[in-house]
Amino acid sequence: MAEIQKTTLDKQKTSRPSRRTKIISSGMVLAAFSMIFFVPALDQWDLGSAAEISSFEIQEPTTQYGFVLDTFLVEEGIIQNGDFLSDVMVRHNIDYQIIDKLAKGTKDVFDVRNIREGKKYVVLKDLITNEPEFFIYEPSVYGYVIYSLNEEPTAEYTERSMTTKVETAAGIIEDNLWNAIVGNGHSYDLASRMEDVLAWSIDFHHILKGDRFKLIYEQQYIGGQKVGVGGVIGAYYKNGDKEYHAIRFGNEIHDGYYDLDANSMEKAFLKSPVKYSRITSRYSRSRFHPVLRRRKAHLGTDYAAPMGTPIYAVADGLVTKASRSRGNGNYVKIKHDNTYTTQYLHMSRFAKGMKSGTHVKQGEVIGYVGKTGYATGPHVCFRFWKNGKQVNHLKENLPPPEPMPEEDIPAFMVIRDKVKNQLDGVPWPRKQSQQEVGVAAP
Repeated sequence: MAEIQKTTLDKQKTSRPSRRTKIISSGMVLAAFSMIFFVPALDQWDLGSAAEISSFEIQEPTTQYGFVLDTFLVEEGIIQNGDFLSDVMVRHNIDYQIIDKLAKGTKDVFDVRNIREGKKYVVLKDLITNEPEFFIYEPSVYGYVIYSLNEEPTAEYTERSMTTKVETAAGIIEDNLWNAIVGNGHSYDLASRMEDVLAWSIDFHHILKGDRFKLIYEQQYIGGQKVGVGGVIGAYYKNGDKEYHAIRFGNEIHDGYYDLDANSMEKAFLKSPVKYSRITSRYSRSRFHPVLRRRKAHLGTDYAAPMGTPIYAVADGLVTKASRSRGNGNYVKIKHDNTYTTQYLHMSRFAKGMKSGTHVKQGEVIGYVGKTGYATGPHVCFRFWKNGKQVNHLKENLPPPEPMPEEDIPAFMVIRDKVKNQLDGVPWPRKQSQQEVGVAAP
């Protein structure tokens, strides 16, 4: 059942029925009236009249947002670049005093300053007077805000009813992960979820042709349309000669992903500080610098990504620097413990609140990809220190996570066996069947 939040300005709603209530009630009265006065006695019926009445087409009313839209003049639109709510409402002849009251008095439901370009809105007007009665804004596919435009305006936020189904996916990499997932009819959101689950084990910048995966996941629907991926229940990925399984397990203490031996998939460090990127320059003792035009050591790994791509802390730690230099541009340096330190260079900007002394969590956004400093294109140069010496993080044997307590393992094994059996049964895509690529199911 949808949850509804309400706020009322200055006064409570008047005791008169709402427009929506009146519409429903009047429809019921008309239906009852027609049954009493317009249905002839049974002995007056003949086959002809019965046939005519049975063929009479009854028009179904158009309902949306809890309204019968046929009883209004409906005007729809899209928020344009630079629009404020007042701009949009004035264009639809909504009184400025009402707009002012809404802006000041409905922040607890939805702050009108948060309306965004490209979002849909609907204005419902009286059919006779053409007076605006309701303004509806959709901040996301998950819900909408209804502004009542009377003298004492109100606002309600309604969450749409959502259903979740357990679904499966499988793919074999031919060129990249995007084509393997989206090309088989799945959303890129699913690729992101899979990367989140396996980010500690697989470097998705080194996926190979022939890599393959299977997923069991929760698909969210609203009105029969897919709206998002809830979570991954189980994942299988084969990268070269290595196989990985991730099984979701949760109880009062644990909530995460584990391999088949009950080891946590969440390692101390992520494999990469950015998603959906590619390595353009590796750790090297001698590399030709594209800006300085000479050979010098490059003691980091460059990940190319579009401007503004989020950069993540690869582990928990303390920010020791959030500064700018001529060569590094905007950069953040994080001390993780007495052994490990990481640094992230060439940011376009820092994340909000990022400064020296800030504690960050693994996976927290610390800044955004840019090309400040000595950079020819948007990327992040990722540097990794071990005991004060810069090393190649891709070749480091990083510390393992804490093991699952012995008392929880039997319950995990039951879930593991069930999910693994389901993964084994997920078929490969037809165009890339096991026989065609010469591989066996996991």
